[in-house]
Amino acid sequence: MKHWIEAARVRTLPLSVSGIILGSFYAISHATFNWWIVTFALTTTLGLQILSNFANDYGDGVKGTDNQDRIGPQRAIQSGIISPAEMKRAMILTSVLTFISAVTLIYFSFKDRYLWFSLVFLILGGLAIASAIRYTVGSSAYGYRGLGDVFVFIFFGWVSTIGIHFMFVKELDAQLFLPATAIGFLSVAVLNLNNLRDQISDAAAGKRTLIVKLGANFGRKYHYFLILSSLILVLIFAYLQEFQLDQYLFLLAYIPLLLHLKRFSAISKPADYDPELKKVALSTFALSVLLALSLIFFFQDIFIQIFKSIFNAL
Repeated sequence: MKHWIEAARVRTLPLSVSGIILGSFYAISHATFNWWIVTFALTTTLGLQILSNFANDYGDGVKGTDNQDRIGPQRAIQSGIISPAEMKRAMILTSVLTFISAVTLIYFSFKDRYLWFSLVFLILGGLAIASAIRYTVGSSAYGYRGLGDVFVFIFFGWVSTIGIHFMFVKELDAQLFLPATAIGFLSVAVLNLNNLRDQISDAAAGKRTLIVKLGANFGRKYHYFLILSSLILVLIFAYLQEFQLDQYLFLLAYIPLLLHLKRFSAISKPADYDPELKKVALSTFALSVLLALSLIFFFQDIFIQIFKSIFNAL
């Protein structure tokens, strides 16, 4: 069980649910909510992330991309702890469970009243499962052609955030594209750090990520763009939503991201990118949670109650 948990790469899971949290709380701010939708949206998203991690382990393992030259944590197949056949069975089981979760999510979202919406989301669910597998598996794996960034942005940014909100309200909200794009950019930033770290081993194995194609210099500039654009987009969203001063508490999540950029600017060795993956992932999760809470709470009222309690206790 320990090895399967490691293969699932638990440290990536908070990042994958960031869009779900934000989209759900945005729906709450419009007085619409359903716990069944949230529950199965979370299980579906987590299933997709775990499936993607299993498939990545399998694809890179059988192709020899994960070898002694790889800098990051040793993978399950690479180490021999889990065999390719066992990982393949795990991928099939995870795919089935994720599909069942997606169908259940669609049922609770649309029932029998929105047939076309159900069909569209069923197709999206199938595409998401197929994309999670095809990232590194197969001769035409898109992760080996520099298209991984597109998948991560679309599914963990737009589909995750806007999709869950649409399931609540049955319509698109143009302003939500701003934070959804920010979450997508930050998710891609995590992948970009991974690709910067693995540039040499990826190139040797024929895995042509954007970094392998365009070089580390591009990757570093690209990373600044992803992080800073995300911070700007969230600020624009807060302004358009007419946030009160106390609702800008989400700016606390900017601190670790800006500190990350400071450390990033000083990195000279590929191995030094690895510790930053977890920091950006957790910072993105923190940003989504704080921004989500800002949509439904006026923190000034909470602070007043806290100070009153302290004063009365004294």
